[in-house]
Amino acid sequence: MNLKTALTQDTISLHLKGTTKEEIINELLDILVKANKVQDRPAALAAIMDREQKMSTGMKHGIAIPHGKSNTLQNLVACIGISDNPVDFDALDHEPCRIFIMTLSPLEKTGPHLQFLAEVSLLFKSSEKRNELLNAKSAEEVFKVLSE
Repeated sequence: MNLKTALTQDTISLHLKGTTKEEIINELLDILVKANKVQDRPAALAAIMDREQKMSTGMKHGIAIPHGKSNTLQNLVACIGISDNPVDFDALDHEPCRIFIMTLSPLEKTGPHLQFLAEVSLLFKSSEKRNELLNAKSAEEVFKVLSE
């Protein structure tokens, strides 16, 4: 499981409107619901928020990776959202985030979940990639940056 297979252009959103962690999480979840990737929104939200309460998924370099596991899913699903404005996400480096990657996976399938998170963390060590994403003008551009 990698970014290219988990994301589609309809699971990429530019210009997120949320100004809080909860608003961003809900907005990302709406992307997955609209794309028919998540059928049980309340269960998905509970899984994400449960994980978030254990430890913030705000990473470093303006990136947050809200994620969770739910028995209501058959396969890993993911979306990416980019905000024009920095959002406080309780990140490890105490910096606000603008790039958000949400992933949800089935409870019993650990491998794809860990592989996906590892790939995401590697990708975003590159300041060049982060800047390309922040400057992308379309979902197609985001997809292209992630595919390179």
